[in-house]
Amino acid sequence: MSYHVEYTESSEADLKALDGSQQKIVRKAIDKISENPLPKKEGGYGNPLGNRGHNNLAGLCKIKLLKLGIRVVYKLIRERKVMKIIVIAARADNEVYDIATKRLNNSPLGR
Repeated sequence: MSYHVEYTESSEADLKALDGSQQKIVRKAIDKISENPLPKKEGGYGNPLGNRGHNNLAGLCKIKLLKLGIRVVYKLIRERKVMKIIVIAARADNEVYDIATKRLNNSPLGR
């Protein structure tokens, strides 16, 4: 059930902004989750998002890297079996979710 991982330009920049050891850990986590990125309620590894503060992120999932304090937000494009990485950022007070909302509202990915 493995999905192909695609990064948006912004999420690639997010990843490159991390130091080398963080990049390695994040890539490894993304690769692991891509084996079965479906939401947990569907038997996958993904943590589904819903409403986070004023952000409606229903339909998206996250990866939590607790030791790094980093979240990865992704969208599944099921018909193409693609795991589209939207944002990789520090958790800091829902900032990652604000960024995800802005990027989705300003991209052809839409909702």
